[in-house]
Amino acid sequence: MNRNDQHFMAEKIRTQYMPKQTSELDELRRLDAKVKRPANVFAYVFGIISAIIMGAGMSLVMTDIGDYLSFGDPMVIGIVIGVAGLALALINYPIYKSILSSRKKQYAEQIMALSERIINQ
Repeated sequence: MNRNDQHFMAEKIRTQYMPKQTSELDELRRLDAKVKRPANVFAYVFGIISAIIMGAGMSLVMTDIGDYLSFGDPMVIGIVIGVAGLALALINYPIYKSILSSRKKQYAEQIMALSERIINQ
C-alpha cells in the first residue's frame, strides 16, 4: 500500500470518530422523514395484513383446506374473507394519504421556515 492509500484509509477511519456536525439541511431531511415515516409504516403494515387476509380467503376458495378445518361451505367463507381483505387493501391508500396530509399540516410551518433559511443563504 502506497503513502496516498494509507493517507486515504486513515482519513476515512478518522471521519468515523469525529463528532457529527448537523447542518440546517440535515435538520430539514430529519423533519421530512419525521413527517413521512409514520404514514409509510402504517401503509406497509396495513397492506401486509390485508394481503394476508385476502390470501387466506383465496386459499379457502382454491384449496381443500376448508374441508380439513371442517368449514360448512369453504367457498362462501373464502369469498367473504377474500373480499374483506381486498376492501382493506383498497382503503389503505386513502388512509395513507390522510395520515400524510395531517402530518404535513402539523410540520409545515417548521419545514417552510427552515427551507426558506436554507434557500436564502
